[in-house]
Amino acid sequence: QVQLVESGGRLVQGGDSLRLSCAASGRPFSDYAAGWFRQAPGKERELVAVISRSGSTTSYADSVKGRFTISRDNVKNAMYLQMNSLKHEDTAVYYCAVGFTISRSPGLYSFWGQGTQVTVSS
Repeated sequence: QVQLVESGGRLVQGGDSLRLSCAASGRPFSDYAAGWFRQAPGKERELVAVISRSGSTTSYADSVKGRFTISRDNVKNAMYLQMNSLKHEDTAVYYCAVGFTISRSPGLYSFWGQGTQVTVSS
């Protein structure tokens, strides 16, 4: 079992940058593939970016490709999401999640954090 805690979400202006962090505890973080997902009001939870156990493989939603970067530090048991050129439509609760295989589907991730709110003013 692993526990996940996200941090870094806040209110920003369009065009700003923001870095989210996900701290893991419990079972070694390197045992898991991991990802960032987000959910806006009235919408389903959607993929933002995912990363393999070693960090060698990543995958992004088309809507964030070129603006967001996912990374992880298995020594620090942490994962990050660097978000640049933020847009109003990036406003959502952002969740980190881990699973035993890298996937773009949130249903294949077993453990989730509580989420952190990102609000981008237009």
